[in-house]
Amino acid sequence: MTLPQVRLLTDRLPAGPWIFGRQVDEPSGVENGALVEIQDASDRFVGHGLYNSSSDIRIRVLSRGRRSAWDRPVEALRQMIARSARLRSKTLHMGDHSDMWRVVHAEGDDLPGLIVDRMGDCYVVEHHALGFWRLRKEVEKALLAITEKATVIHRVPKNVRNLENFEPEDEGGTVEGRWLNEGGISYPVIPGYGHKTGWFCDQRDNRQTIGALCRGKVVLDLCCNAGGFALQAAKHGAHSVTAVDLDEDVLERAKMAAEKNQFAVTFEHEDIFHNLRRRAHEGQRAEVVILDPHKLIRGRSSLEEGKEKYLDMNALALGAVSQGGLLATYSCSGALDLPSFLGVIFQAARRAERTVKILAIQGAGPDHPQRPDFPRSRYLKGALLFVD
Repeated sequence: MTLPQVRLLTDRLPAGPWIFGRQVDEPSGVENGALVEIQDASDRFVGHGLYNSSSDIRIRVLSRGRRSAWDRPVEALRQMIARSARLRSKTLHMGDHSDMWRVVHAEGDDLPGLIVDRMGDCYVVEHHALGFWRLRKEVEKALLAITEKATVIHRVPKNVRNLENFEPEDEGGTVEGRWLNEGGISYPVIPGYGHKTGWFCDQRDNRQTIGALCRGKVVLDLCCNAGGFALQAAKHGAHSVTAVDLDEDVLERAKMAAEKNQFAVTFEHEDIFHNLRRRAHEGQRAEVVILDPHKLIRGRSSLEEGKEKYLDMNALALGAVSQGGLLATYSCSGALDLPSFLGVIFQAARRAERTVKILAIQGAGPDHPQRPDFPRSRYLKGALLFVD
């Protein structure tokens, strides 16, 4: 298959899976979303990628250095998705303890811009690149070759539509909610609905790790979403669990899960800033506090503002921890690296006049592989702190 060519302005393919506009000699006549051959400034082949002149990320690199199966794109896509699925099933045995896991992790699986989560018999495909949206039928065929009777639904996040400058004509597919298991707990999940793909698969291992530390403890779960941390704490024998979120919809699902699993959890529909200030005023503290907010930093332009929000909420959360207690705090903002996140935490500790020690650094589970040449693939970062 003859592919269009895009030429770089240098004789070296940049490190990492993204090539930006300033690094490309803009071609004429190449359609946005096209699979292209990448050539260096001396017209030598250096790889394959997905091109989009309307995106700051001009090329998402699929292969490097030599000819590959991407000369036959349909076959290559099926091979790559099958390889990613085998890693989860044959090596990680993801299905042994959960009905929900990530099958394709974009850059971490050398498919930048493509995310696939499995939720029972349903695959949710989240498109972050126009090129993969154009290949969605082939993505679907590749997934159905793995799980013949699965349902496949496609989603394009609103921010991606702006960044990639396209409006999907038909995302396609809706499914009913179902009860799915994670770590011995049943949760009501609507694949493709709500935050991300419908479930935060990346926190699965952290939920169980933190839950095991909650036995006999008073627990406060902030930004609880559908109750992942709160219910694990209850399952592991917490003395009491309070879960707080401002989103009524996810809070209702968390309540359903608590009732289904016969767990005693107190739910509070409130902004966490208001909640924490009220607790400080009333002198309420918990022995384990979990802080897992939604993504606060979308890009470099919002980095400083987002750091201030993380600083404020972590200072308040530290104030809610009993002396000798634990704070598990997280950030899923890829633009905020781990050293910067830890810096924010220690600023928060000074503001709250608390002494903290790091007991563990956490991240996404192994079904979210990371690339050493792409720090943003380590987007989820967490710190388990001993608070004195």
